[in-house]
Amino acid sequence: MQRNAKNSERIETARTYRKEAGVSERIIWEFLRGRRIGFKFRRQHPIGPYILDFYCDEALLCVEVDGEQHALRAERDAKRDEYLLELGVLTYRLPSIGIFEETSQNMTEWLRQIGELCETKSGRRAFPGT
Repeated sequence: MQRNAKNSERIETARTYRKEAGVSERIIWEFLRGRRIGFKFRRQHPIGPYILDFYCDEALLCVEVDGEQHALRAERDAKRDEYLLELGVLTYRLPSIGIFEETSQNMTEWLRQIGELCETKSGRRAFPGT
């Protein structure tokens, strides 16, 4: 019973995070939502004790938007990434400050890299026939 209560709590926390997403997360979501890069992503998705910013189940890929606070939590982030990697989930980190600087150039490169990682990890092309 305790396990279900904790799981329900994480799901509610994820819902709250979705409602209170920061500007940088909302910008990234506009590019990832609706299979816009050829793969389905979920936002604020709970896995184990963690809630991932964005997650593609098919490719086992987590995309994290790192704000300024992440510099202070490098050890914690490394532990989290290690946990996810043990589950086969690769973490791709984006600096939130970069989302606002030269947005078009950064975004194009990040989306290209995310798409390539999804293709490699899933074993399929994002847009077959292209």
